[in-house]
Amino acid sequence: MKNPIFFLASFIILAFSCQNEKVENANPDEDQAQDSSLVYAPVSHPDWVQNASIYEVNIRQHTAEGTFAAFQEHLPRIKKLGIKILWIMPIQPIGLEKRKGGLGSYYSIQDYKAVNPEFGTMDDFKTLVNTAHEMGFKVILDWVANHSAWDNVWMDEFPEWYTTDDSGNVVSPVADWSDVADLNYDSKEMRAAMTDALEFWIKETDIDGYRCDVGMMVPMDFWNNTRETLDKIKPVFMLAEAEGKEFHKSAFDMTYGWEFHHLMNQVAQGKDEVSVFDEYQAKMDSSYSKDDLRMFFTTNHDENSWNGTIAERMGDNHLNFFALACTFPNGMPLIYSGQEARLNKRLAFFEKDTIDWSDTTLYPFYREMIELKSSHPALVNGKNQGSFNKVSTIKQEGVYAYRRKAQGGEEELLVILNFGDSDFELKNEDFEGSWDIVMKSQSMIMNSNGKFIVQAHDFLIFNHSQNN
Repeated sequence: MKNPIFFLASFIILAFSCQNEKVENANPDEDQAQDSSLVYAPVSHPDWVQNASIYEVNIRQHTAEGTFAAFQEHLPRIKKLGIKILWIMPIQPIGLEKRKGGLGSYYSIQDYKAVNPEFGTMDDFKTLVNTAHEMGFKVILDWVANHSAWDNVWMDEFPEWYTTDDSGNVVSPVADWSDVADLNYDSKEMRAAMTDALEFWIKETDIDGYRCDVGMMVPMDFWNNTRETLDKIKPVFMLAEAEGKEFHKSAFDMTYGWEFHHLMNQVAQGKDEVSVFDEYQAKMDSSYSKDDLRMFFTTNHDENSWNGTIAERMGDNHLNFFALACTFPNGMPLIYSGQEARLNKRLAFFEKDTIDWSDTTLYPFYREMIELKSSHPALVNGKNQGSFNKVSTIKQEGVYAYRRKAQGGEEELLVILNFGDSDFELKNEDFEGSWDIVMKSQSMIMNSNGKFIVQAHDFLIFNHSQNN
């Protein structure tokens, strides 16, 4: 059985999670290592991944109604953003026993094969998925495999499917996650039931994959077997809330860029210099292949509710950081519900707290950035992505600049991000040939000295084509 004390010692706890606490950046421990005698096929991404970006859907807070049907009305707007993947937070019934707050945590699952009646019916969800597919979206469902609600349908009938202490009492996976009970992956029967539930949603609702909550706390061989099983139904897309090369081998298409996100926060708050991004890129080059997708983000449900809004954490540079997330190697950018509407509050996690959609001023920015990500050959996801080269001639404090060159060399981007408090003057040596500004909402600005500049807390992205 899993020892919860051992887990606490084994994982680095960096931020708050689906309950109040987030376990991040952990590698599987020895108990989780897969049987070396088993051989699993390497991950093969679905074809539609190459130009994809991802949007996290919080059904409860997205609309006043908090239902599938009400959210469905927002699909045309999200489509205009250029999004391909809809990641829908857990939709199953939420446990009552030891519930936190009035509505409870989405990640306290009472029944793996049912729908939370607050959101609608199973048919409502199927209609949402079908409509999304007709519009060109792919849909992945948030999956909580590590723990369940205390009143999950399995608890009374199969108590041996849960982790217990020395006295035989079922335990939570982490002390602060008091509203959930830890599942015992030593039980082959529990594993089979969990796999069956994962198959159920693919077969019954035609979803396209899963985002796997605290993926590093579940044995790797379970994920490898699950991917193999699900791919036999349809090619799936799997996102792990975890970091580490091992997750990409046979189980997951994409992992969280938690470390990159924390570096963004550190730079935004003046605790690190922009040079940390060079160190991170060097680490990425040595640890991951070009085909290992990383999800880069400036916010998500955990960051917003527990660590603060984008404005709180990143201040005037929040758009710069999203531009970085869209153009940095290996990354697929995430937009969280309400982010495009300048979400300016920490959404309550256990209560109803509807998003205000009245501010549309950032829509053009997010639309243009996702369009660039999805259309430029240097920014494709996976093994065909373009090269990355730091611009060595740009050395002003707080300015980070790099080039992304498409394979074949016909298209190249120059990205200049000014995180500093002073304007940055562009110099001739920074450019060779003909370069055009990519963003329609941007234009060249000249200072009083007649020099073109990148203003403080702003950015410019240029494109160079051999056809220019």
